[in-house]
Amino acid sequence: MPRSAQQKLKILYVMDYLLENTDEAHPATLAQITAHLDAHGIAAERKSLYDDLEALRAYGLDVVCTGAGRASAYYVASRDFELPELKLLVDSVQASKFITHKKTAALIKKLERLASVHEARALQRQVYVAGRIKTMNESIYYNIDEVHTGISQGKKIRFRYFDLDVSKQRRFRRGGAYYVVSPYALTWDSENYYLVAYDSDAAAIRHYRVDRMAAISMLDEARDGQEAFRALDMAVYSRKVFGMFSGTEEPVRMRFDEHLVGAVLDRLGADTMLIPDGDGHFTVTAGIVPSPQFYAWIFGLDTMAQILGPASVVEGMERQLRAVAAQYQAASSAETNS
Repeated sequence: MPRSAQQKLKILYVMDYLLENTDEAHPATLAQITAHLDAHGIAAERKSLYDDLEALRAYGLDVVCTGAGRASAYYVASRDFELPELKLLVDSVQASKFITHKKTAALIKKLERLASVHEARALQRQVYVAGRIKTMNESIYYNIDEVHTGISQGKKIRFRYFDLDVSKQRRFRRGGAYYVVSPYALTWDSENYYLVAYDSDAAAIRHYRVDRMAAISMLDEARDGQEAFRALDMAVYSRKVFGMFSGTEEPVRMRFDEHLVGAVLDRLGADTMLIPDGDGHFTVTAGIVPSPQFYAWIFGLDTMAQILGPASVVEGMERQLRAVAAQYQAASSAETNS
């Protein structure tokens, strides 16, 4: 591009240079800015740079000057995202199971561009979880966008739903036929992303793991199930449904050792009513959808947690324990006889 045409872009190059290369610890001198412009075929006089910097301040860029005279240097003092905020976002992306390794790297690169090159090095030091399990579904990023489009436009979506076999190959449910649902929300549970939607055929709210959805598309058909979703409190729903197992909600009464207060509130919600029960214990009654995941949570708390009622849920816990015990008893007997 001719030198004269580049001149029209001078102030943009100055802004980009300041955003990319400066922060409080790394101000840039006019000589450095001039060298950057010269590398792009742009002539710059000291006075014109003063004018550009003043124009950028008027535009809203927080340009700060340090020193005086020829010792002056300039840096961008504040940005849309502060460094601690970017670190938090990077950690969240790295810790997210549903984001693939490839997309994780791409997103972090984009986040780094919101900081100076010097601060970006601090982002690269963020937590890496050894052997972190990530989804293998590279299209999930775009699946979420398609689902959000259906939600925002109030349209039904269709998709194919699959499990993985022992060869890590997709095995589509319903013989590969499409599911058609009315999408209402996305929720996070046990490190997985789920779509909460209304299934017209079943006349019920259902949920689907987004990384197990394929070939998502929005239909030109309005959603239904508005009344069912309006009656659903998503914050409460995610506490009641362990591991996103479907079922019928029941008021379950449980007894815990008092040092588990934090664990119980983390799982059931800070507004859960705790009732003291004897020395060092408390009881809780909460709406729960009984499932293997719920029983596993109780079992994981050892003898410090107990289901008190109703009888059907107590019996469900007993069946779960007997089934697991029988499995290990059979394995132990086989080992003994071999």
